[in-house]
Amino acid sequence: MAGLLGSVFLLVLQTYAAPPEFIQVWPSASTSGPGLLANETVTPSLVPPPGTSKHTPHSIIIGVRKGGTRALLEMLDIHPEVAAAATEVHFFDWDENYSKGLEWYRELMPYSYPHQITIEKTPGYFTSPLAPARIRAMNSSIRLLLILRDPAERVISDYTQVYFNRLENHKPVQAIEDMLVRNGALNTRYKAIQRSLYDVHMRNWLLHFPLEQIHIVDGDTLIRDPLPELQKVERFLELPPRIVASNFYFNQTKGFYCIRSDGRERCLHESKGRPHPPVNSTVLQQLRSYFRQHNRNFYRLVGRTFNWH
Repeated sequence: MAGLLGSVFLLVLQTYAAPPEFIQVWPSASTSGPGLLANETVTPSLVPPPGTSKHTPHSIIIGVRKGGTRALLEMLDIHPEVAAAATEVHFFDWDENYSKGLEWYRELMPYSYPHQITIEKTPGYFTSPLAPARIRAMNSSIRLLLILRDPAERVISDYTQVYFNRLENHKPVQAIEDMLVRNGALNTRYKAIQRSLYDVHMRNWLLHFPLEQIHIVDGDTLIRDPLPELQKVERFLELPPRIVASNFYFNQTKGFYCIRSDGRERCLHESKGRPHPPVNSTVLQQLRSYFRQHNRNFYRLVGRTFNWH
């Protein structure tokens, strides 16, 4: 991956924090940073609104993949004192030139006012062996948000996303049972299963951060009744209570809550909430049995329980 050229303006993706009238194209540059290919077309940057600045985030949604990270970020973006990053960064599990990347990372954050907190979400951080130490090195007092779902359901959602992505790209697909089972036994090396070993990954984070700095959002509850979970996040981030019940409405067609704010209504992307494939009951039971002890271990680590099977 190409190194950074410190003397050249870095081009960033449009964020939620600046209104359209501040859009301006920076002079063209051929530089690239983590996640940008050298020949990739870069989105125009923004002239900062007066009184705003860019900086590393005050809080990061660290995961978990298919746990509801996008829903959580978009729901928090309702809050007037939140500036949400528009793109996933995958910076803290990046292998090259880490020490040179913090400036690039800051440039991908939204413009924010002094009274706002900046939040970034990259769900791969939770399972990254590198991310905890690197995030701590950047900001040892940062507040971390971790959103989790029933680990077996998360595995099925993980498979579903990959399945549809492969279909859209005209690639061959396998039945979920063929991914979950090898030679008659549960395929515990399957990456989707590895991502759901919450206790294993949590131990790594607790080596670098006290539990008090990690707020766990119940992703299953967020889907059913978002407001109570978001109010807990407001308190954890020490935000004034601004998110209210009228910010949400249940979309009968989609089968989940959508967002209402600033006179607009919006739902998550159509790729969210896709129906899960049916799973052989014996295989599903194997999966749930495998996670049972890992779940107990996780409950002990975090001092609370969840309604996971």
